[in-house]
Amino acid sequence: MSNNTRSRVLRTLLLNQRRTVNELAESVGINPISVRHHVNKLEAEGYIESTEERHGIGRPHLVYSLTKKGMEQFPQRYLQLTLRLLEQLKTNLSEQSLGEIFREVAGGIASDITGSVNLKDLDLQERLDLLQQALSEEGFMVNLEEEDGNYYIVEASCPYHHVGEDYPEICVVDMELITHFAATTPERVECILEGDKQCKYLIRSK
Repeated sequence: MSNNTRSRVLRTLLLNQRRTVNELAESVGINPISVRHHVNKLEAEGYIESTEERHGIGRPHLVYSLTKKGMEQFPQRYLQLTLRLLEQLKTNLSEQSLGEIFREVAGGIASDITGSVNLKDLDLQERLDLLQQALSEEGFMVNLEEEDGNYYIVEASCPYHHVGEDYPEICVVDMELITHFAATTPERVECILEGDKQCKYLIRSK
């Protein structure tokens, strides 16, 4: 695909699922009217699709995401290999064993980040700062928000999203990472795989 703006729109949707025209315009760096022109052409050609999303009172707005044809614009070798490996694992292992593998993967990622740091010596804010680093290095676009003494981990994009569509069990990886660093089990309040624009976890400080 030669058009640079269209390629940037597709790449934005690869990293950030379910985005409005205004959000795409901000990411790509051009005005919404121009983005809408490109979006309409991409949708007509089958690279992206739109769904209506309603928030409160008022007209619903359209949010856009990549189709499988759109995904094919990016290198697929590693994704295809990953899906085949997971298919074999899921065929030959119990759900419990597969979940344990993902938990061990999360434990290895956490160990790489913490090194010789003793998490028990850190307060919650310091542990969550390390968690944000761990998730960012894994490819998540993540923000840490504080509200009424509690914390929210907000993942604007997920590197496992397209794998998770077929193997939602992989979501245990970031759940385990959060649990490891926060020393408590988080409450998932939003999930990209369930149609939300982001994954969001609540960590109660008490």
